[in-house]
Amino acid sequence: MVENIQVKPKRSGAGVRKFFRYLLLIVILVLAGLFFWKYYFVFGEGTKAGELNFIVKKGYVFKTYEGRVIQTGYRSQTPGSIQSNEFEFSVTDEKVAAELMSNSGAMLELHYKEYLGAVPWRGMSRYIVDSIISIRRAPAMKTPIQ
Repeated sequence: MVENIQVKPKRSGAGVRKFFRYLLLIVILVLAGLFFWKYYFVFGEGTKAGELNFIVKKGYVFKTYEGRVIQTGYRSQTPGSIQSNEFEFSVTDEKVAAELMSNSGAMLELHYKEYLGAVPWRGMSRYIVDSIISIRRAPAMKTPIQ
């Protein structure tokens, strides 16, 4: 007499594979969320005013607009001297960059967004100027030769 003995097949690890798929999906979602928070979450917004020192288009792979505004002030670490702050920024909008390029040396009031990190295709700075609030040109000075 032969008895029917049923042998249970070995588990092929389907449960373990399913667990690691879900774990991988969760890790990818968390990393994507952290990337978004670090590089695309607007941490702050504000305005800066000063004299436009320069604006250039530069970069090896990603050509971005980079600029600097010189802000003057009266508080300084050294008594009797005037403090000069520099605000370095990037510009993503070509119309804003063209307007800035045509007003080098003017007194500007700029609106910017601050991010927690910089990405190469957006610029080298965490500060991205998105609009120009006002432009004041210095009055033309007359020289004795004129």
